[in-house]
Amino acid sequence: MSANREYKDSAFTALYGDRANLLDLYNALSGNGLPSDTPLEIITLENVLFTKRRNDIAFTLGGRAVVFIEHQSTINENMPLRLLIYVARIYEKLIDSKAIYKRKLLKVLKPDFIVLYNGTEPFPDEKTLRLSDAYINPPEAAERLGGSLELEVRIVNINEGRNEDAVNKCETLSGYVRLVGKIRANEKAGMDLAAAVTKAVKDCISEGILVDFLRKHSSEVINMFTEEWDDAIEKEVLTQEAREEGREEGREEGREEGREEGREEGREEGREEGREEGREEGVEISAEIMRALIANEAAESVAVRFKVSVDKVKQIQSVMALLSA
Repeated sequence: MSANREYKDSAFTALYGDRANLLDLYNALSGNGLPSDTPLEIITLENVLFTKRRNDIAFTLGGRAVVFIEHQSTINENMPLRLLIYVARIYEKLIDSKAIYKRKLLKVLKPDFIVLYNGTEPFPDEKTLRLSDAYINPPEAAERLGGSLELEVRIVNINEGRNEDAVNKCETLSGYVRLVGKIRANEKAGMDLAAAVTKAVKDCISEGILVDFLRKHSSEVINMFTEEWDDAIEKEVLTQEAREEGREEGREEGREEGREEGREEGREEGREEGREEGREEGVEISAEIMRALIANEAAESVAVRFKVSVDKVKQIQSVMALLSA
């Protein structure tokens, strides 16, 4: 599968593109025991939020609900807002656009929103994110106008050893969790990412974990995991670089305009400028540096070849090590 394919799938979305697997996942997370013949239609969105990505999984279930399941290795506090946009677009697909103007009440499927988290940062077994947490407090006059809007997202930690009752009820989810655990263990043992993923896939097959899926899609899964985790490393590197640039610019402005005000405004402006410059100029060079480091090229040699400081190369090494921990 090409790295510049139009839509970026993940191993997770590929695994749950199968309707039987998806129903098992729903039953495990909901505690229901819906039979295998329950009507289920995958209606995942494409081109959401102006990106070349789908939302992870959306499906209707037996005429009773529309379910959104997202998979993340980092928690995004904006998920309620993102899912609000997703569900509005799904309803546009499901209902007749003229029906909303009729006087009779239009019945719609109840939405459920779930994020499955398997990142390395500490996180509780479960947490609820709410759209209302993002609201800017309105003036008192506006509060009396009436009406409200809320959207709650259930975050479930699926790392090894977390929420085991639910995870173990779904064979594919349990297998996916073990596959990710093996990849991280291999990296911790000193393997580069590609080798860590390849060995984990082979070990899972030999141990009877996700055998059919991995035998059928082994090369695609290896590519997906490698690209997915490389993307995560790049984002972390760029974020770290932006923070450093923001701090430096904040210090400079603080000297010129007053320490307290300069620190606050300068850091914020610096972070924003750093993120923008990092997106435009840093992605390609950071990716090349990471590939060189994965190939065990010395930091000093990498610095000379890419005309950057040794400190910057070592900073990227540190971030890579942190994400691999």
